[in-house]
Amino acid sequence: MKRFMMTVAALLGAATVALADEGMWILSLLSKHNIDAMQKEGCRLTPEQIYSVNNGSIKDAIIIFGGGCTGEIVSDQGLIFTNHHCGYSSIQQLSSIEHNYLHDGYWSGSLAEDLPVDGLQVRFLDQFVDVTDKVMKGVTDDLTPEARVALIDQHSSEVAKEFESKFDSKFSEVHVKSFFGGNQYFAVVYKVFSDVRLVGTPPESIGKFGHDTDNWQWPRHTGDFSIFRVYADKDNNPAKFSPDNKPYKPKHFLPISLKGMKTGDFAMTIGFPGSTDRYATSWDVARTKDVTNASRIKPRDIKQQIWLADMLADTATYIKYASKYSRSTNYYKNSIGMNRGIDNLDVIGRKEAEEDQFAYWVKKNGTKLQKDVLKNLKDVTAQLEPYEKCASYWIECLWNGPEIFKFAGRVKRTVNMLAKNPNDEATKSALSYVRNFYKDYSFETDRKATAALLAYYYSFIGKDFHPAFFGSAKSEDELKALVGGVFDATIFADSAKVVSAIVGADTTAIKQDLATLYSDDIMDVYYKKVVDASGSLQEKLADARRIYMAARMQMMPERAFYSDANFTMRLSYGQVGGYSTDEVTYDYFTDLAGVMAKEDPTNWEFVVDPKLKSLYNAHDFGPYLDQDGRMHVCFITNNDITGGNSGSPVINGDGELIGLAFDGNWEAMSGDIIFEPTLQRCIAVDVRYVLFVIDKVGGAKNIIDELVIKK
Repeated sequence: MKRFMMTVAALLGAATVALADEGMWILSLLSKHNIDAMQKEGCRLTPEQIYSVNNGSIKDAIIIFGGGCTGEIVSDQGLIFTNHHCGYSSIQQLSSIEHNYLHDGYWSGSLAEDLPVDGLQVRFLDQFVDVTDKVMKGVTDDLTPEARVALIDQHSSEVAKEFESKFDSKFSEVHVKSFFGGNQYFAVVYKVFSDVRLVGTPPESIGKFGHDTDNWQWPRHTGDFSIFRVYADKDNNPAKFSPDNKPYKPKHFLPISLKGMKTGDFAMTIGFPGSTDRYATSWDVARTKDVTNASRIKPRDIKQQIWLADMLADTATYIKYASKYSRSTNYYKNSIGMNRGIDNLDVIGRKEAEEDQFAYWVKKNGTKLQKDVLKNLKDVTAQLEPYEKCASYWIECLWNGPEIFKFAGRVKRTVNMLAKNPNDEATKSALSYVRNFYKDYSFETDRKATAALLAYYYSFIGKDFHPAFFGSAKSEDELKALVGGVFDATIFADSAKVVSAIVGADTTAIKQDLATLYSDDIMDVYYKKVVDASGSLQEKLADARRIYMAARMQMMPERAFYSDANFTMRLSYGQVGGYSTDEVTYDYFTDLAGVMAKEDPTNWEFVVDPKLKSLYNAHDFGPYLDQDGRMHVCFITNNDITGGNSGSPVINGDGELIGLAFDGNWEAMSGDIIFEPTLQRCIAVDVRYVLFVIDKVGGAKNIIDELVIKK
């Protein structure tokens, strides 16, 4: 492959690299904590324009897309921009040998050509209310951790029911979420839309250019976007798919800027970051490195090599496994990068320094509970380690790696339910699930992956945590033979037999199948040997973390604390700009010339779309060039993001869309645990490249015409 030469910002006269602004902030508290700093950095919006309870504001244009991403509304016709990798499973679902939208892309020419996506939902934030007083009523430090959890759960359920009574349950869902380690609680109400349709996607040679080699890396040259549309009924309310539904009329949508950006320009992201652990202890970090991340790296490598070999050998298998493979490799590489960052940036040592500072303060100022908390955290974490190691490898090797056991378990539960309570609607839903499973399943690929993963678990995890059927095998080879026997005999090899069992509610055929019996043994490991055995320890750990968090806030009363990410709406703010390592200084953007420099027709990850190459050679870029005369592709800011922020809008100081966030950078992969102000960067696709691909590559001028574009 031609190797792309890194852009050195120093040679281009780039400005001094700015420190990042740490924090994923609750929007309703911007006036209290952030707006002054934001406006000094170049934000020209008021808090009310960003987050309003009574009027349309930017928050009304931001959605949860699917189960774990962010999207934004960009037109008055419910048009959604999100990442290509966020829409990937939907694109894969709609793809076939005859209509391979993964490979070829898709562009809707009219509303009638928007493609419905089965099961895809989007959520709009409706209410975000502090309910701490109600949830914590009667909760005192005298309660045991178990009693405390029970009372909080009871009150949370009562609060959720109270909010549900105020909203139409057909349209809304309510969550009571914990913040600051269980020291504060908010009720979060979403309006849920289930008629969502694909409008446009570039071919994956653009949308996933660089694939796993470039994932989590900067410089990037990926057109990571896809386009959907949310539909509503005649009253603009959520509704199941119907040809009579109309495009949703939003309270607010984001205009799009063609002005571009330069180093130092204000940038903010609003989205739904999934999970961070910034207040973790040194013992938490060691567990993350040696258990959580380690359990992903080797097992996923085993599985992914098997999957990829079959995918590259057969187009049908590629389509079946493209989304599964992408999801698996994403956090496989993330785990490798995080462990690298933990070591290179001495994260454990820095956490120990925080604990020393805390111990000094608590010795002088703390209560008895606070003085004991570090020892309790250390002791309980150590006691939990064998259970958490088992749980982590169980997930990767026995449950989420092999496909047949999870499928058999779900079919068993469904058939049992139907035998007790015959239900046409439930039967129809079950049959739809079965069809979708087999559509994206290769029996022979799963046979190979299952044998390899079970053999690894057999040799790596102690016998105390083995499923019962492992007792029949005295070696890895014998275990692989047992797995082969399952695949030779199971009715799950034949979708027609599974359909027949569901329609006839045939519990005997399902219960006696080896795949089901092995699935039961696997579930017993998790629930009996992990959950039941470690439940009280988990509650003690959560309680100690709560005490530790509250004490740290008490120790630093002048500091504005933000809560760890928990997949609720948050805002981060900062500036456009590059960064430096010991080896190189990176500029803040990449351009289309970099795509061409990386091209390698012999490598599936770096194939360049022919139409894109033709436009590049013809210098046919329309109005989307930067002032420097180059077609910018991606850029970076120092915004604070994490998983779940994928698809988040990057917004300038005037509230206009300038890009779509899609990644973090390799040098700061430990950033979920400890923020790296000089290194941590948010990688985004430039919205001008998005428009260029829609217009010039896709020829979808109807989509361009729907947008409000500011020049």
